[in-house]
Amino acid sequence: MDFFPALLIDLRDETADLESLLEGADWELPTPAEGWLIRDQVGHLAWFDEAAVRAVTDPGSLRAGEVAETFVDDLVAEARALPAAEVRAWFRTARARMLEVFATLDPRRRVPWYGPPMSAASFVTARLMETWAHGQDVADALGVVRTPTARLRHVATLGVRAMPYGFAVRGRPVPADPVRVELTLPDGAPWTAGPAGARDVVRGPMLDFCLLVTQRRHLDDLRLEVTGETARAWTAVAQAFAGPPGKGRGPSGVIQGDSG
Repeated sequence: MDFFPALLIDLRDETADLESLLEGADWELPTPAEGWLIRDQVGHLAWFDEAAVRAVTDPGSLRAGEVAETFVDDLVAEARALPAAEVRAWFRTARARMLEVFATLDPRRRVPWYGPPMSAASFVTARLMETWAHGQDVADALGVVRTPTARLRHVATLGVRAMPYGFAVRGRPVPADPVRVELTLPDGAPWTAGPAGARDVVRGPMLDFCLLVTQRRHLDDLRLEVTGETARAWTAVAQAFAGPPGKGRGPSGVIQGDSG
């Protein structure tokens, strides 16, 4: 599967983009995630990169049931004792190690996680999604508008595949009707998922779709056209990340809490 080395390169590039945002930044600035500073966003990524390595090297140590609604915020509080420079070094070391370990895997290997187990390829895609999403929080804190890249296709793919999970994690039945997703990549190229001719459709810029499925923007603030009852129900619960439902963001930047 030649795509896997390319996927790992995309994750490295997304990491480099985050690193460039962090250069010279005030790590004590609050981000749109309630109670989280820039340092917390980076520490969150570092902790889960280390957990990703444990999932491969010592899967028995990973207990899915230990993730509770307060778990992520507890990690943030624990890492507050570290100076910002140590958090950055922690992230760099953890990310480098994670990339090293996953580069040795068959992309089809199943890896346990706090949500459903994933293939190694899907796992790397999820780490890219998390890096992009938390990078968005950092960019928002800094007042920076990032240039979207073709790497968003990975986030969009995960968002589409996670449609059933968004319903299931809320204890709701997964609708039987399919949804067609028709997006435009940053370079103007079309990107589609789902059966052509489906009555339910989500259309718009890929950036906006990715902001929706990572719960970084409210649907009301996005340039997405949503047609059909199932599509509307999905866009209300969409989440590309594993674990409990996020609180999301309110319209026009109103903060509602952490989003994975």
